[in-house]
Amino acid sequence: MLKAPIKVIFFDIDETLYVKDKAILPDTVPTVIRSLKRKGIIPAIATGRARCAFPEKIDQLIKQEGIELFVTINGQYNSYQNQVIAKHPIDTADIERIVHFLNQHQIEYAFVGNEGIAVSNITPHLKQALDPITTRYFIDKNYYQAHEIYQLLLFYAAEQDQFIADSGILKDKFKTVRWHDYSVDCLVATGSKASGIDAVVEHLGLTIDNVMAFGDGLNDIEMISHVGTGVAMGNAHPELKKVADYTTEDIEHDGLLKGLLALGVLNSSDL
Repeated sequence: MLKAPIKVIFFDIDETLYVKDKAILPDTVPTVIRSLKRKGIIPAIATGRARCAFPEKIDQLIKQEGIELFVTINGQYNSYQNQVIAKHPIDTADIERIVHFLNQHQIEYAFVGNEGIAVSNITPHLKQALDPITTRYFIDKNYYQAHEIYQLLLFYAAEQDQFIADSGILKDKFKTVRWHDYSVDCLVATGSKASGIDAVVEHLGLTIDNVMAFGDGLNDIEMISHVGTGVAMGNAHPELKKVADYTTEDIEHDGLLKGLLALGVLNSSDL
């Protein structure tokens, strides 16, 4: 099934490496990371989260196991060994235009930078969506004026999707990806985890066939369909499973380890 030797494996965070609602990191995850490194395979993280919003247990894993490659904010900020490979801040004029529209229609929003997340206001729906991701945010409607912003979070229910689409405010420059009943990511139309991985592949002198990825959500579709071998977690969204090369067990039944063993990337003797 593998198209070429696997040199890098990207893991989504939420519901792939880490059980968000229970704040659990499965016991086998550090073993997986360690075993891959021993085999000369680079373990990497590809997430919609900003680096400043990683869960504490993921931060501990990164420090403990020496993870150095990150595609964050859906491919908008990418780094390896503490060096930025590629970053794509949103143009300030576009932010001002979108924010003006959101303020007019009483839609709350957040600015996502690499080092901080600022929100327009704190409401029950915003807290319901954002608090399970991070509580390290603050109110600052002008945050974008002094900091590079790589993504916006817009807080509205799915019933308003068509209203936003029809408004034309996103034009052809931006897209939204729903990740919660009350929130969507808003990023440049060309942005995705897949585009971030392409920048990494070029930087490392590899081909996309040398890359494997594990994911579970709608924002993983481009990544899973793009890499040489895309693996869906057993708990993944049905649409993601459709584009995956392989579907493993769910996160709480050691899906990462079992998938790597089934695909021959790891053997029991490697553990």
